[in-house]
Formats: sequence, C-alpha cells, structure tokens
Amino acid sequence: MKTATLPPIRIEPEFRVEVEGVLAQGESLSQFVESAVRETVLKRKNQAEFVRRGIAAIELTKRAGSGIAAEVVIAKLEAKLAAARLAQAQRKQ
Repeated sequence: MKTATLPPIRIEPEFRVEVEGVLAQGESLSQFVESAVRETVLKRKNQAEFVRRGIAAIELTKRAGSGIAAEVVIAKLEAKLAAARLAQAQRKQ
C-alpha cells in the first residue's frame, strides 16, 4: 500500500523550537507529529464511542422508566456535601 502525507502546517518559529526541545532521543519531528496525530485520532474515536454508549444507556433507561430524576440526585449530593461541611466544621472546633 502506498503511503500518503499529511498537509504541512504553519507554526511560529518559537513553537517549533519548543516542539524540537521535547523530542525523544533519536526521534524526528515527523515521527513526533505522526505519533501526536495517531493519539488524537484514537482519543477522538474513544470519545465518540463513549458518547454513543452513554446516549444508548440514556435511551434504554428512558424506555425502561427506571431512571432517577436529576433533581433527586442533585438534592442527595447537596445533602451529603452539607453534612460533610458540618462534620468538618465540628472537627475544627
């Protein structure tokens, strides 16, 4: 299979110096850029899959009618936070 190139990008000379300063021993700028692009592509794929699964879970919960209202969850969290703050204030006295 033939290889292809990514489009060149323009950057400030100072940034190029900064990038070159973090290269691993023996690593080329091209290798660094390819690695960064691959990592970003993988991250975005993982994020998209995470969001897809989250939306599917929300839809399943809605269909099953087994969810807990956000207001109830927030109220419980606020009560826990208030109790923790009270306990902390009492320990300081």
